[in-house]
Amino acid sequence: MAHFTRRDFLRTTAIAAGAVAAGPQAFAAKRSATDWVELGNSGVKVTRLAFGTGTFGGKIQRSLGQTEFTRLVRHAYDRGIRFFESADSYGEMHEMLAEALKGLPRESYRLMTKLRSRGTETAQQTIDRFRKEMNSEYFDIVLIHCVRTPDWPETFKPLRDSMSEIKEKKAILSHGASCHGLLPLRAFAANTNWLDVALLRVNHDGTKMDSLKMTDTDDKGDVPEVVSHISKIRQGGTGILGMKLIGEGAFKTPEQRDASIKFVMKLGTVDSVTIGYKTTGEIDEAIERINTHLNS
Repeated sequence: MAHFTRRDFLRTTAIAAGAVAAGPQAFAAKRSATDWVELGNSGVKVTRLAFGTGTFGGKIQRSLGQTEFTRLVRHAYDRGIRFFESADSYGEMHEMLAEALKGLPRESYRLMTKLRSRGTETAQQTIDRFRKEMNSEYFDIVLIHCVRTPDWPETFKPLRDSMSEIKEKKAILSHGASCHGLLPLRAFAANTNWLDVALLRVNHDGTKMDSLKMTDTDDKGDVPEVVSHISKIRQGGTGILGMKLIGEGAFKTPEQRDASIKFVMKLGTVDSVTIGYKTTGEIDEAIERINTHLNS
């Protein structure tokens, strides 16, 4: 039988007293990049960190080739990233992602894609095509891709209505939009009833973020205004996904990447983030930096 000495008693008492003095946070569970989190009031849970396939329109990921891309996806999956996102405009990425995920239980991961109006193809036809390309009966999230004008809610009303009907059929579980520009962003907060999920550009210094320009430029975005809108949209119940955390690869130094991830993790209004990768080291770095700043 082990002996419990007076020294042991005093040490245990001191530890307990320190924890009490530190408050409830001393007992709080550590948060992680691979935690499952709910996107606002959407009912959809994803991992806090996603695997993006659209760096420079998917060029970076496509250039890896199927074998290396599959290795990268499986590394992310094994590290606990279970949220994968793509888009119709990313070339062959639907098919490449489907191949990379082949054999993994569909219920173990989440899929998001993005669409644009495409000729005479209806929204239902588009989603059916996506389902075939991705070898999936359903998508957890489908977004209207890259809205740029302030009147986007009216312009895309027929498409939004169609997506709502498809959601009722369970072919998609949630819908929303991705934003490129301050003018369309200003309309997001007024449309949270439809926006289950919003994909928004955010980092610490405005690189590749939203400005008043109607097209993407190298001008810095307005960080304070974007952050203010993110807060309002999140308060409306919309799930917030952050993108461009690494400035689409513009943040070359570890210090820049760390500053951006720290900034976004500390906002408290971004549910999940997506980052595009080309190496396993980039995946490991993103996980470790997110873990660090979630718990600091």
